[in-house]
Amino acid sequence: MEKAKINMGVSNQQKKYTVHDPYFWKITISLALASFFVFASMYAVQPLLPVFVSVFNVSVSQSSMTLSLTIIGLIAGLIILGFLSDRKGRTMFIKLSLIGSIVPFLLVPLLDSFSALLLLRLVQGFALAGLPAASLAYLNEEVDPKSIGVATALYISSNALGGMAGRVMTGYITDHYSWEIAFYFLAIIGLFVFLIVLIMLPESRFYQQSKLSFRKDLTGFLYHLRNPSLILVFGMGIILQMSFTGVWSFLPFHLQEEPFSLSLHAISYMFFAYGLGVIGAPLAGWVAGYFGLRKVRMLGIIILSLGVFLTLSHSLPIIVIGLCVSCLGFFTAHSLTATSVTDQADHHKGSASSLYLVAYYIGVSLGSTALAPLWEKSGWLGLIIFVGCLPITYLIFVRMVSIRFART
Repeated sequence: MEKAKINMGVSNQQKKYTVHDPYFWKITISLALASFFVFASMYAVQPLLPVFVSVFNVSVSQSSMTLSLTIIGLIAGLIILGFLSDRKGRTMFIKLSLIGSIVPFLLVPLLDSFSALLLLRLVQGFALAGLPAASLAYLNEEVDPKSIGVATALYISSNALGGMAGRVMTGYITDHYSWEIAFYFLAIIGLFVFLIVLIMLPESRFYQQSKLSFRKDLTGFLYHLRNPSLILVFGMGIILQMSFTGVWSFLPFHLQEEPFSLSLHAISYMFFAYGLGVIGAPLAGWVAGYFGLRKVRMLGIIILSLGVFLTLSHSLPIIVIGLCVSCLGFFTAHSLTATSVTDQADHHKGSASSLYLVAYYIGVSLGSTALAPLWEKSGWLGLIIFVGCLPITYLIFVRMVSIRFART
């Protein structure tokens, strides 16, 4: 059906949905719910890493692969499904993404194998990518430019809410019942969201199939890797997420030890700090309008590192404050770094944004599995010193490189 709409003229552009149209809200609510479930699915295993170590008798590094392999699948999916959505349509990949995300939650508890868990999480990560690969393009095609900000803000806010809810729900349910029940519960939520999307999400009206060859699209995609300014921005995405994920991946292990000895249920409440991400991103955009993007991003990075170092305290309230501060700093820095991508790219801006997402999720993978040896060898102190200094060190590096480029 989408292909039948390919050749609709530009004259219909004024008929795009606005906030006054019921279909605008159908689109926005559908994608917000889909985003909520996808990001809940992605990060649901993070509080369960100590559980997998105990249940499957694996190392911390192996347990952390339940998140990092999902991210690897997601990165592959962003590239492959992003290209395919330009050729086959948008809504199909959004719906397939949800189905592909639900099925692993139903299968993993039945197989009772850690290898199967890892394989299905890899497949799930690939499926999860269908939503971010198609949804933003779909929004820009179907929603009026004057209303796109509202739709996009609700979509991105759902990312943070979903990531927070997935962690809290699985931690709570696992502590009271089992991790298998937590997976089944997520599958039920996914089925409910899929039915809403199936009923409410309208087909594309303004989608235009890409006529470029795969090779030309790939050339445009990789062009940005020759832009030094963009490479620095992509690197910033990796560093920010690596530092942030490093804290949250090993926090459950730290808080289960002395002197805290917290239950998984209690630890799951820590993820409510992510709620600051919902206000941090739009607040950063507003403040940057007055003081400039670079200054506010720099402040966000400093706040992130400050919050990370506060978690070295032996006082649980101070650790909670540190987590909240780091969330505020991270989402401030991340949102403004993502914004700077389109400013730095002189063309193929969509490809530049996709590459930033790839870099961002590489940081997630590195922040889990790659830091596991550091956690095992140096504990919380060594881990926090490293991830706390990392963003500041990279910020200094970027500043030095920028000064060098300015002189030449």
